[in-house]
Amino acid sequence: MKRIDLIEALKKSGCILIRRDGKHDWLQNPSTKMCQPIPGHREIGESLAKHIIKILK
Repeated sequence: MKRIDLIEALKKSGCILIRRDGKHDWLQNPSTKMCQPIPGHREIGESLAKHIIKILK
């Protein structure tokens, strides 16, 4: 999955960007207060993308 598509999908579901580190962007779901780092790679493996979506939704 492309990183930009993953971030757009998470933002549409209500997640917000809370900070940018050198290698990761940190997104948070304000309703559940859960945070997850998104790696800075162009492509993110399907299993990792599914895990991030599961945690943040």
